[in-house]
Amino acid sequence: MSGQLHPRYLKKKVQIALSDTPVVCLLGARQCGKTTLAQQLDGYRTYLNFDDNALLTAARQDPTGFVQGLPEKVILDEIQRIPELMPAIKASVDRQRTPGRFLLTGSANLLLLPRVQESLAGRVEILNLHPLTEQEKQHNSDSFLARLLSEPLSARIIGEQTAISGVAEAVCSGGYPEPNTRTEVRARQWHQQYLKAIIQRDVKDVAAIRDEDEMLRIAQILAYRTATLLNVSSLSNELDISRETADKYLSVLERLFLVQRLPAWHRNQAKRLIKSPKIHWVDSGLATTLNGFKTADWLDYKVNFGALLESFVVQQLIAQAGWLEDEIRFSHYRDKGQFEVDLVIEQGRKVWGVEVKKAASIQGKDGAGLAQLAAQSGDDFQGGVLFYCGNNCLPLAQKNCFAVPIDWLWRSPDHSAQRISLA
Repeated sequence: MSGQLHPRYLKKKVQIALSDTPVVCLLGARQCGKTTLAQQLDGYRTYLNFDDNALLTAARQDPTGFVQGLPEKVILDEIQRIPELMPAIKASVDRQRTPGRFLLTGSANLLLLPRVQESLAGRVEILNLHPLTEQEKQHNSDSFLARLLSEPLSARIIGEQTAISGVAEAVCSGGYPEPNTRTEVRARQWHQQYLKAIIQRDVKDVAAIRDEDEMLRIAQILAYRTATLLNVSSLSNELDISRETADKYLSVLERLFLVQRLPAWHRNQAKRLIKSPKIHWVDSGLATTLNGFKTADWLDYKVNFGALLESFVVQQLIAQAGWLEDEIRFSHYRDKGQFEVDLVIEQGRKVWGVEVKKAASIQGKDGAGLAQLAAQSGDDFQGGVLFYCGNNCLPLAQKNCFAVPIDWLWRSPDHSAQRISLA
């Protein structure tokens, strides 16, 4: 692959935030492209990185003096390394609320760091940058999620039913920019070194961890269990550690944007909190490497690519939602009858369902979970999608539900309705 610069469709929202907010914070996993995006925004902003120990030491010794000595507009990279700076930034902003003064980037979720929450409240807009989506890698500004939320799907038959290409490559490559410039073998090596470096270097910024090897093992297990219901007790038993320790490790991986919990959907908002979430590995390329899978294994029925494919789709849609203005909520559906929907999308009271299937064909039973979700949602149900690896968009038994080629997530089909552009 070439080392070309890919568009980041979050850029427009960052620019808008800088136009009216004194502090804008861009959060995301290390190496997902935050610094590159921050430096693209304008050429008049001084860049400082707290991975530089000299800067880090100076800021820790005199946070107030450090902030007072900063240029008018500045990028402060890896801000999670020095939460002590937040009160000084708060005081500076309270004296001068000029929009766009501070552009912060962080590789840990600052909202989960107690020392930071109070200082940030009401003075900052936080935006999350995900690893590259396939849509960004294809330089396609036509968002599937934006279309789904604005116009009904319809059947589209383009020819004889066949399997589409490129899905295995998309899942295995993932979204970190650096490994996407490498061969598959070299990309796997990058993934392995990346995870070790994160655990050895970044974990200490967010928590005191006694055993790095235990941390690595729980990451490995969660990669095996991506797209499954989270069972912390099972994790603790498997690692022979306390449930409290397992939960702590899991929280650290969440803070570093490596894994994500997907809450359960329920019509009763309160009951969502007591139902089991699903756990998803955020980058499918990294998860594929941890599972020991390769692109060549895609057609091997003994290799369980289905869970990785589900996590891949979930993350693509969550990233696309970040580019939109309206708040979009995500969850999963599972009932006592074992009917499931991999992803529930909500906009206000409107509800959509998304299922994911590795096969290139559909069967009569496909979409049964979508039908259950439709029954639970009533008039709020807007439609459903069964992403699969076939080439035709086909109607399912449930009204407004369709089997959709999975590459519609990144390749725009021909639509008679006007497309929604994010360029």
